[in-house]
Amino acid sequence: MSDAPLDAPVTSEFDRDTAVRPREQGVLEAQLSPGWAIGRALNGGYLLSVLGRALRESLPHPDPFAISAHYLTASVAGPAEIRTEPVRTGRTVSTVSTASAALVQRDAEGNEIERVRALATYGDLDALTGEVRTGAKPPAMPPPEHCFSASDAPSGGVPVPEMSHRLDLRLDPETCGWALGEPSGRGEIRAWLSLADGREPDPLSLLMAVDALPPTGFDLGLTGWLPTVEMSVHVRARPAPGPLRVSLTTRNLATGFLEEDGEIWDSADRLVAQSRQLARA
Repeated sequence: MSDAPLDAPVTSEFDRDTAVRPREQGVLEAQLSPGWAIGRALNGGYLLSVLGRALRESLPHPDPFAISAHYLTASVAGPAEIRTEPVRTGRTVSTVSTASAALVQRDAEGNEIERVRALATYGDLDALTGEVRTGAKPPAMPPPEHCFSASDAPSGGVPVPEMSHRLDLRLDPETCGWALGEPSGRGEIRAWLSLADGREPDPLSLLMAVDALPPTGFDLGLTGWLPTVEMSVHVRARPAPGPLRVSLTTRNLATGFLEEDGEIWDSADRLVAQSRQLARA
């Protein structure tokens, strides 16, 4: 469970917009914000953070270790209901909790529509111990001040989504040729990422961060947004304060679908989250 009371003052836009309130056992309410929209629909990473917060409030362990979500229909701003169901709950330090969650909204006629269905495993990141053996290395990128932000976008280019105003996003110049009509074809996007209001990253915001960059399909020459079909995230460590480095790659676009693999590195050069999503081209 979260240590903060539900009526505690909320100073962060992200915390306010992902807030949930229990209504009854296994049912929580949320007010989805239009500030995280990509066009008419809400961003999949933002929705995952809302589900992640609801699961944290419903389980004895505080941190998402792994979460996989299927996006069934496009979510819109407004009231939503999250229904959680524990699958397995452990008590020892080495044991984790697993639960499912469904995000539901109602249409103008009052009909119930399921938007997202997720399965997650939670634990305590601070209780993890053991040495790190990895061949992964943080991406080489120019410092943030030498990268491109939304304010540098040429007029008449790709429209800036509403969600971008919630973020301080600095794109690596080597991976944003698509913004000038010159995609590289490599399927790579890299950027520095922080929340615009200065809130430091944590495990819940990592669930949003994996889906916060422009899609790699842009670097393959695709136009328009690419709706997420399924997304899985592994949170590996609690991130250190400071901006995140996010790297996204796509290796295979086929039969109208592409995969997008993501890595998030914190300011201490640790790989704190990994993701894979399937999107429709």
